[in-house]
Amino acid sequence: MTQYFTIHPENPPLRLIRKAAEIIHQGGVVIYPTDSTYAIGCHMGDVQAINRIARIRRFDAKHHFTVLCPDLSAIATYARISNGVFRMLKSHTPGPYTFILKATSEVPRKLHHPKRKTIGIRVPDNKILQALLVELGQPMMTCTLQMPDDDEPLNDPEEIKQRLGSQVDLILDGGVGGIMPTTVLDLVDDTPIIVREGCGDIEPFQ
Repeated sequence: MTQYFTIHPENPPLRLIRKAAEIIHQGGVVIYPTDSTYAIGCHMGDVQAINRIARIRRFDAKHHFTVLCPDLSAIATYARISNGVFRMLKSHTPGPYTFILKATSEVPRKLHHPKRKTIGIRVPDNKILQALLVELGQPMMTCTLQMPDDDEPLNDPEEIKQRLGSQVDLILDGGVGGIMPTTVLDLVDDTPIIVREGCGDIEPFQ
């Protein structure tokens, strides 16, 4: 049975955050607000949950997933980066950016690009999600909550509940969300390449 938590966006109750983290640890698939759009995610190493998300979103095998982290403290575990790239990340996180980086062997094969061996890394600026990641104590796998037949991401928690409530374990209602996804930057070769312009400012990377 799907659980539905209405959470204050500026002061998320620890009791509900702990329950959400417990659901994720138990293999749950969760929908939550971010600093760009609503997203869907699970524990990073949970293959069954990842496969459930792929079925919900109707992904093909080539879809790229993103690692959601509370900060940059564990970045070296999942990505190989230079000192210059680290400084760049530090200057623009948390924020609505997804950074494509060279993946380390710690990243499950299903989560990185099969040929380039890259991974998307994201540090969101959203208090609900930050609290959840800290309580969880581990990164999550995430992707935008946009269905294949829709022109833009789902952003109304009530509509999300009606359309997907029976397919996920938890919906975190933090109010109506945005519809513009993150800005995606390829930093594999140290020089920023703008892959997708979204709600993050691209001027510093031009």
